[in-house]
Amino acid sequence: MEIRSVQKNTNKLQGTCNSLVTKKAYEVYSYVIGEQPEIITGNCRGGFGVSELIAFLYASSFPKDE
Repeated sequence: MEIRSVQKNTNKLQGTCNSLVTKKAYEVYSYVIGEQPEIITGNCRGGFGVSELIAFLYASSFPKDE
């Protein structure tokens, strides 16, 4: 199991998350915002924020056109 960095709050505290979760969120992120693979490798601002993960995972249950 791979682990990825996640931003826990605005104080730049770092957490971790299973890479399967961040990859699922990234599918939506890349569709809506565009490709930026560094966001899931941790080389870009420390990875997703917790709120972003929740939002993108929630959005993954909707059809892409919504």
